[in-house]
Amino acid sequence: MSEPPTGDRPGYLIKRAQQALNQACTDRLRPVELSMSQYAVLRALDDHPGASSAELARITFVTRQSLRDVLGGLRSAGLVTVAEQAATGRARPVALTPPGRAKLRAAEDLVTEVETRMLGDLSADQRRYLADLLRTCVDNLA
Repeated sequence: MSEPPTGDRPGYLIKRAQQALNQACTDRLRPVELSMSQYAVLRALDDHPGASSAELARITFVTRQSLRDVLGGLRSAGLVTVAEQAATGRARPVALTPPGRAKLRAAEDLVTEVETRMLGDLSADQRRYLADLLRTCVDNLA
C-alpha cells in the first residue's frame, strides 16, 4: 500500500489547520493588542486560577523560557500578577487582574468568531464528531 501524498496525511492536515487557526486568531486579536500566546495564558489562568509558571507552560504547550517572556509582557501591561513568594514550595501563583479579565473577555469573542468561521457549515453532530476524533488521536498518542 502506498503512502498518501503529504497533503493528505493526518498529521500534516492537523498541523495545517493549527497554523491556519493560529494565524487567523493572531490577525483577529491584533486590535486588542494580544498575541495568541498571551491569549492562551490568560485563558489558562481563567480556567486554572493561581497556576504556577510551570503549570501554565504545560497547559499552553510552550517552554518555560517562552512563558517567562509572555508573562513579562502581560505583567508589564497590568494583565496578570505573579505572587512575590510561593504559598507552598517554590511555585509562585499567577493571577489575572481585573484589566486582564476584561481583556480576556474581549479576546474570547474574537477567537470564537474565528473558530466559528473555521467550522463553517459543519452541523452540530459533525462538530461533536470532529472533537471526538481529535480527542481519540490525542489519547492514542498519550
